[in-house]
Amino acid sequence: HMPGRLEGKIALITGAASGIGRATAHAFVREGATVVLADINVAAGAAAAAELGPRASFVELDVTSEDAWRATISGMVARLGALHILINDAGASPHDDIEHLDMDLWRKVIALNLESVALGCKYGVPALAASGGGSIVNLSSVAGSRGAADYASYGAAKAGVRNLTKSVALYCARQRYNIRCNSIHPGSVDTPILDADKALHGAAAITSRERNIPMHRLGRPEEVANAILFLASDEASYITGTELYVDGGLTAKA
Repeated sequence: HMPGRLEGKIALITGAASGIGRATAHAFVREGATVVLADINVAAGAAAAAELGPRASFVELDVTSEDAWRATISGMVARLGALHILINDAGASPHDDIEHLDMDLWRKVIALNLESVALGCKYGVPALAASGGGSIVNLSSVAGSRGAADYASYGAAKAGVRNLTKSVALYCARQRYNIRCNSIHPGSVDTPILDADKALHGAAAITSRERNIPMHRLGRPEEVANAILFLASDEASYITGTELYVDGGLTAKA
């Protein structure tokens, strides 16, 4: 059999019960990795792991909890012996604008989309270093480098992920940990995260997005997963502290 691109690697993926995280788990198992799917949604997460067979397992993880991260990483390393790849994918994108800012929502969005990545990296970095190094991929967004009137908290959080990724990359390089850290910036991708938009605006939620995308269609979760796979793999061995847009040309527009 042809060895997979992640043969022998052990990976942790957050937000793995659905959408991009789930598609990434599929790609990783297909390429030979042993994968731990983490999510707060136990039923969907366990089902996603069961579907992938013996090289996949599920762990319940609230990514906003430092204690939960500490226990998840140490438990995983104890059980599987190493950690080579960390994918920080968990997140949510509620709409809000600056004039009607609800500070409770702001704190929830920052905790879920940004603090979660900081905690994942805090506990992931020493585990990766002890395993001989590896790759961290953090999910930012096109909203992390462009403004959006209706994504005040989400955009701020994803911009934080973009910059934190670079700080982690430079720290790991300085420490000679052999850990690379990069961010992925999806545009509009057809995942459950769009369900709220669809519920609110119906088909118009999608057609207005598609009109705005140079490639005239939403992305598919597996298209983002393939970009994550590349950055996670040894093929990207000289790539760190950078960002990869998977957006159908959206950010190329003025």
